[in-house]
Amino acid sequence: MSEQRLSPGDPAPDFTLTSDTGDQVSLADLRGRKVIVYFYPAAMTPGCTKQACDFTDSLDSLKAAGYEVLGISPDKPEKLAKFRERDGLTITLLSDPDKSVLSAYAAFGEKKLYGKVVQGVIRSTFVIDEGGNVEVAQYNVKATGHVAKLRRDLALD
Repeated sequence: MSEQRLSPGDPAPDFTLTSDTGDQVSLADLRGRKVIVYFYPAAMTPGCTKQACDFTDSLDSLKAAGYEVLGISPDKPEKLAKFRERDGLTITLLSDPDKSVLSAYAAFGEKKLYGKVVQGVIRSTFVIDEGGNVEVAQYNVKATGHVAKLRRDLALD
């Protein structure tokens, strides 16, 4: 049974996860800043690499506009560290091995993959405002071109 999808105005589910550097990162610690949280299926796969590189390329301008970026997948921190190193990523990568945060954001559940219905990570992006509420909730986003579209949605271009 998947969780109900989040909508703008909903409180963002809090979480504390381990990053690729072994640090604990908590959403509550980022109150007062805008946070882009995006969920992706697997580090070092082509689509996820493209998306992570796009976020990295945009990070300076996103930070200048007051946004932090957190990328979350079920990968272990060690794999995330390899991903960061291999692709020169500067965004914060977080590990959610038991998928509890993915589930809380309804970013894990049934999805279509090559025409079959499977259980998996639903590529999703959320913008959380300074008060910890969901400002933007986007499910089933495309890996390619997503960051450019998000920037337009946030009027950053």
